[in-house]
Order: sequence, then C-alpha cells, then structure tokens
Amino acid sequence: MATSYFQERSIPSSKDGLSPASPAVGTSSRGANTLSSRITSVLSASYADLEIRDALKTLDARDVRNNAETRRQIRLDVQKEVIQCNGEIVRDFGSVAEQLRRIGTAISSLNKYCADMRSHISAANRETAPVLEEAASLITQKRQVETKHKILLAFSSHFLTSEDESTILTSTVEPVNEEFFQTLTRVKKIHHDCQVLLGTEDQRLGLEVLEQSSKQLNAAFQKLYRWIQREFKSLDLENPQINASIRRSLRVLAERPTLFQSCLDSFAEARENILSDSFYTALTGSTSDSNSITTKPIEFHAHDPLRYVGDMLAWAHSATVSEREALEVLFISEGDEIKRSIQAGLESEPWLRGDRDEEVFDGKKALNQLVSRDLTGVARLLRQRTEQVLQSHDDATLAYKIANLIGFYKNTFSKLLGPDSEVLELFSSLEGSAMRQFRGNMRDHVASVQSELAAAPADLSPPDFLEDALHMLKALAQSYDTSIATIDERDIAFQTVLAETLDPFLAGCENLYKGLKQPGNEIFAINCLLAAKAALAPYSFTNDRASEMGDTISEHIARLVDYQHQYFTYTSGLISLLEALSDVSDSAESLKSIPNLEPFKPDALISASQQLDEFLPSALMDASENIKQLRNRKMVQDITEEAARRFCEDFELVESKILAADDLLQTEESEKEPEPGLRDLFPRTSGEIRVLLS
Repeated sequence: MATSYFQERSIPSSKDGLSPASPAVGTSSRGANTLSSRITSVLSASYADLEIRDALKTLDARDVRNNAETRRQIRLDVQKEVIQCNGEIVRDFGSVAEQLRRIGTAISSLNKYCADMRSHISAANRETAPVLEEAASLITQKRQVETKHKILLAFSSHFLTSEDESTILTSTVEPVNEEFFQTLTRVKKIHHDCQVLLGTEDQRLGLEVLEQSSKQLNAAFQKLYRWIQREFKSLDLENPQINASIRRSLRVLAERPTLFQSCLDSFAEARENILSDSFYTALTGSTSDSNSITTKPIEFHAHDPLRYVGDMLAWAHSATVSEREALEVLFISEGDEIKRSIQAGLESEPWLRGDRDEEVFDGKKALNQLVSRDLTGVARLLRQRTEQVLQSHDDATLAYKIANLIGFYKNTFSKLLGPDSEVLELFSSLEGSAMRQFRGNMRDHVASVQSELAAAPADLSPPDFLEDALHMLKALAQSYDTSIATIDERDIAFQTVLAETLDPFLAGCENLYKGLKQPGNEIFAINCLLAAKAALAPYSFTNDRASEMGDTISEHIARLVDYQHQYFTYTSGLISLLEALSDVSDSAESLKSIPNLEPFKPDALISASQQLDEFLPSALMDASENIKQLRNRKMVQDITEEAARRFCEDFELVESKILAADDLLQTEESEKEPEPGLRDLFPRTSGEIRVLLS
C-alpha cells in the first residue's frame, strides 16, 4: 500500500512536466526541499514501530485506496467513528450506574434486617446465659468425675494386687509355676513404679504401696529360695534335660544376690558330698549302704602305682567334665540374664557391692568356681591317696612319671576350669611333692653310686652306673615328652631333670677321666658323651644340652687328632726333621744351612728315610689301633685320616725345604764334581706318602 502510494505521487499530472499543485517558479526550490524532507521522514520510519504498524493494519483492514478523495475523507471518517464509539460507551456506563443504584438499595435493606436480627439475638442471649453456664459447670464436673474414676481403675489395676495374687506369691502351698512368675513380675513393676507416686505432693499413698509391694517381694523371694533348695536336693545332674523352671528360678533369684549366693553355697556343699561319696565308691567298690558296684574298684590296681594314680586322676577328670556339662546349662545358657538380674539386685541393695570396680557376674567364671567347689572333697581324697603312693615308693623314675602325669592333668584342668581354679592348687602341690620325692630319691641313688666309683672299664666303655642313669633318663624323657607342656617351658623344665639324673653321673665319669692317660682318657670321655648324646637325641627339648655335648666331643676329638698326628710324626722319624727346620726360613742363606743341620747329614738322613719306609706300610692300621676302643668306628677313621692329612702337610714342608736346598747347592757346585744331594738320601715324595696313607 505504501509502495502504490509513492508510485501514484510520482506520476506527473500535466503535459508540461508540472503537477497541478506545482508552486510557482519562485517557490520551486522551497517545495523541492519540503518534499525531500517528507520523503526522508517517510523512508526513515520503521515498520517495526507499533503505531505505524497498527495504522497501516487499520488502513489495510478498511480497504482504503490511495487517491485524493480518500486522503481528504479519511481523517473525517476516523473522527466520526471515534465519536460514535464514545457515545456507545456513555450509554453503557449509564446502564451500569442504574444497576449500581439498585444494588445499593438492596444492601440498605439487608443492613436493616441484620440490625433487627442482632437485637433479637442479644435478647435471647440475655435470657439463656444462666442456663448455659449451669450446663457447662455440670459437664465439667462430669468430666472430672469420669477422669477420677478412670484414674482409680488404672491405679487399682496397676498398683494393687488381689487376694488370689497375694496367695500365689507368698503361700508355700501354691506351686512355683508360670502364674507365680507372672505375678512376681507384676509386683516388681508395681514396686518400681512407686517412684512416680513418691514424686507427688502427697507421698502417703506411694509409701503405703511401696511397703506392701516390698513385703510381697521379700516373701516371694523367700518362697522361691526355699523351693530351689528343695529342688536341688532331688536334682539329677546326670539327666541332661534339666528342668527349665530351675534355670528360670535361678535367674529370678539372682535379683537377690545374698539369697542367690546362699543357694549356690548349699548346692556346692551338697554336690561336694555327692562327688566325694562317688569317688570313694569308685576307689573301694562299695557304697555307704554296703552295696557293691559291678565295675572293678580303682584300688584293685593299687599294686601298680602309676596306673593307680592315673585312674584316680582320670576319674576326677571325667567327673569334672560331667559336672561342668550338667551345670553349664544353669549358667552359660542364662548367663546374660543372671548378670542383668544380679546388676538389678545390686542397684536395689548397693551395700552389697564391693569397693573395687569388677564385673558383676561372669557366667563362665561362676561355673568354673562352682565346679571347683564341688570337687573339693574329691581333691582332698585324691591328695591323700597320691601322697601315700609317693611316700611308699623309693623309685625316682616312678616319682617323676607321677609328677608328669599330674602335670598333664594340671594342664587339662587349667583349660577346663581356667587358670584361677582352686583345684589347680592341689595339682601344683602334688606335682611339687612328686618332684621333691624324685629329687630326694635321685640324690640317694647318686650318693650310693659315688661310693662305688673305682676305675674306668678296661675297654674304656661307659661305666655301668652311667648306662643305668641313661636308661633311667630315657624313661624320664619319654614320660616328659608325653606330658603336655608349653613350648616355651619344655626346654627349661627338663633342665632340672638333667641336673638330677645326668649331671652327677657325668661328673663321676669326669673324675674317672682325670685318672686315665692319653689317649685312653679322651676315648673314655668320647664314649661316655656319645652314649649320653644318643640318649638325648630323640627329643627336641634336649637340643641345647645335646649341642653342648657335641661341642665337648669335638674338643676331645681335636685332642685325639693331635695325639694321632704326634704318633705319625714320632713313629715315622719325621719329628727330628721338622724340629730342625723350625728355625729355617725361606731365605737363600737359611736354606743353604740345611745340609749342615745334624738331622740332614747323610747318615742321619738315610736312617730317617729307612725309618719312614718301615713305618708307612702299616701306618694307618697302627694308628687306628691306638684309638680302636672308640665305639664309633667312623669317628676312628675320621680322626686317623685327619692326622694323616696333617702328617702329609708336614712331609710336604720337609720335601719343599729339601728341594729348595738342593737347587741352591747344585747351582753353586755346577763346575765341580756333583755330590749326592739331600733328595738322593731322602727319596720319598709327598705323592707317594699320600697314596700310602690314603
């Protein structure tokens, strides 16, 4: 539309090129500027401007054509339409004003009616107010009465017990059953909840209920205590299915620690008597009512002391295991419950608590203590019989075996009842008595042997007293090895045994050793030490002592090697040559002096060579004969070979000196007539010596 508008404006309207509205010639320049300004203004206008865009849309909606007539009338048409629209709006607002007048009239009528209703209501309120106040007061009183009734019912049901419940709780005629425990639980709750009543202003009611519940609880616990006492008398511990009511009763009775401990004391005393009677029956084979049992009594084997003591210990162990298994149900299965009950009892009776902070209740520890107390009578009989056995026998080996057997059961009981059990004191005492008896018997035996010491055997073998001691030591070591001792203590504990059973006899052998000459003394010492080491070798707990003996044997072997080496050098005649060469160095002057030495003069050297030739063929056999009394044949061979090796080294030294002296002498006398050298007079070579002595 804008484009057509500008196109129509640019078409000329006259033939002479001027528009009908063209100004005069004088005003043409100003008109051109005005037109240019308008065109510039139109072209600078943006279609994005909302007013221009709305105006163009309005013109487009009216389907207005761009001509002179339309441009003249468009303003008038638009103004006319605006005036018409304003007239319609005025008429509409007149209708609205009429409606508002009618609404105001209705609101005035409603306000009048409301004022009338308020006056009527005020009059009615004045007439009904006293009645409402009285009704509210009655309702409040009714609610208070209902609340008090509920409180009374709740108090009666919670804090008061019936006559039947009191009878169940305190009467000894009534049984201890589930109903008893339920009633007891209820009364305990009443006793605990009395704290609420004591916290009110009027404490009289709380004190009365507290006193009544305390009396009922005390009577109930006394009834429960007496019932448990009666049940314990007829309780069969051999039956693994112990009555569940007893376990529950013990758990409940634990809330009174004094009664609980008293009950345990009486039970332990009863069990001690029962186990003592059972042990006496097992020993003798007869019961207190003169009835015999079918199994053989333990005293039937009294002639065998070790078995006799072992059977008694085995019976005690078996009885302990059975007793522990039977009582374990009472303490371990309900251990936490009993602990909580005792804790509650100590809180209610704080004067029973000790000064030290210690654990309230340990089920396992209590079980071990109770079993230990049950075994007190058995332990007393066992101690008497064992000490009788020890005192009636003088055999040291038997005493030590009994000590080891007691130590074995001591470790077993320690694992079964704990290291703090009182029964372990018995085993420690018995073990100490057995060891004292063993040491006393051994010292008596050593004293008797020392009085009989005379001389070493002719064949230099270990003496009889050492053989007997080693035989005894093997038995003791085997007995100790079968006992259960901790790894850290095995070596240390057996050292005392070695000190009693081996060291005195080795000391006796050492005295005999001092009275012998070499090599007999060394052979005798080695034979004795080898026998002792062989007795100790199978056992790991004697490794240290066996190692010490090995070192001592090595020292004696070294002295035998020195003796054999001296035998080789002296018998072969080489000793004179070695002594003569001891002061000769490797210098030329010193080597030249060798022919002038007395042993290297021709006659002496020829004699030494002949002596060597006579010695070599039977040298090894003769040397072996010197130490043939050694019991270890391989050791004889090794000692002789080592001495022969050292002899060969000595011969190589003599040979090297002779060859060096001959070389020097041959160099100086090369122009003279040669004379026989040292090598010619002493022709043996080190290779030949090694072959002959191999």
